[in-house]
Amino acid sequence: MDILIKVLQLLLSLSILVVFHEMGHFLAARAFKVRVEKFYLFFDPWFSLFKFKHKDTQYGIGWLPLGGYVKIAGMIDESMDKEQMKKPPQPWEFRSKPAWQRLIIMLGGVTVNVILAMVIYISLLSIHGEEYLPTSELKYGIVVDSLGYEMGLRNGDRILTIDGKEIEDFNKIPEALILDEAKTIQVIREGSQMDISVPEGMTAKLLKHETPFLSYRIPFIVGGFAEGSPALEAGLQEKDYIIGVNDIHAPFFDQFKEAVAGFAGEEISLSVVRDSDTLSLPVRVTDEGMIGVAPVGQLDFYFYLHQREYSFFEAIPAGIVKTFNGIGSYFKQLKLLVRPETKAYESIGSFITIGSIFPSTWDWHVFWRLTAFLYIMLAILNVLPIPALDGGHVLFLLFEIISGRKPGEKFMEIAQMAGMIILLGLFILAMGNDILKLFR
Repeated sequence: MDILIKVLQLLLSLSILVVFHEMGHFLAARAFKVRVEKFYLFFDPWFSLFKFKHKDTQYGIGWLPLGGYVKIAGMIDESMDKEQMKKPPQPWEFRSKPAWQRLIIMLGGVTVNVILAMVIYISLLSIHGEEYLPTSELKYGIVVDSLGYEMGLRNGDRILTIDGKEIEDFNKIPEALILDEAKTIQVIREGSQMDISVPEGMTAKLLKHETPFLSYRIPFIVGGFAEGSPALEAGLQEKDYIIGVNDIHAPFFDQFKEAVAGFAGEEISLSVVRDSDTLSLPVRVTDEGMIGVAPVGQLDFYFYLHQREYSFFEAIPAGIVKTFNGIGSYFKQLKLLVRPETKAYESIGSFITIGSIFPSTWDWHVFWRLTAFLYIMLAILNVLPIPALDGGHVLFLLFEIISGRKPGEKFMEIAQMAGMIILLGLFILAMGNDILKLFR
């Protein structure tokens, strides 16, 4: 059921995204009196699931959910309609229009993507506001795994800045380390400020790391019990504060996990603060090194979460800024792809990866936030200067506008085929990465 919900969210998000993207091309073409022969959601090789014709345009839904398209008359596109291109140009065809009009038509889809991302962010900010965990709120410091340890960080460090720049939102720290390829991290460790140099090659390791390498440290305040919990049977209660195991002082959850793992299958003395009393409870540790207790899960129990409310008019500039920040962030990700030493190409994913980012429960707030992200992603990918993408057509049109010479139709056909081969190769790479992940 969880997978079904993820798939449904992905299909709905992509359907909305594709329809509006292609509508951008459609409306721009119609504005310049260019005939649009087909407008399809999903691809329709051999047959369509549904179709009808209105005026000069056939509208339909294909069976292959890998995107969608509009077939613009007199344009060399993925349909590779060479027969039409052999006929004399007609006034209602794409190829008959001035270069600047054709440029606007090709940018129509990307423009709509960016505008709709802004609309979604403006709506989300005006309705829900914005909530995040300030880095300055981590009074107990951080917790890192082996990769964070290799980077030079230690449990309990308090992060001040990255390359001397303060990161206000704690969850943006990994992004700053990866996308900005940070060289130094400034922390407070055991009361002293120090500068940590990030080792060479860490970007590639961070990109390949599948679990969070960095989290926030919390005291171990009991929030709940597993079924058959030895700690519950020993008398532990919710809201008790666990501060130690035997003679080991372990007031934080990460310290407790490390300490109790060494007593698997044994009985321990658990030091607990309850109200104003300190208790010692004998608890049997399971063979897996656990006592069946979970800490309080609500983040706002430990920290002050920054919450900013926006009026509709305040949300407009904030939503625009958020959109362009997302565009900038995605361009940085693409920059990593062309640098072999980062091995960012190993992180390219197909629809399996995209679908996995959706939650297993339906949450409209999360759905629209992820959809806005996908709008930005599609906009950037489409303007890449690869023939068969909008960006390839834009590149040739800019050449025509600057040089005054129009690329020949034979050249455009070859370029279109080359672009499709490149895209097929990228698709195979993405699918291959996803398949390898399934077997790791």
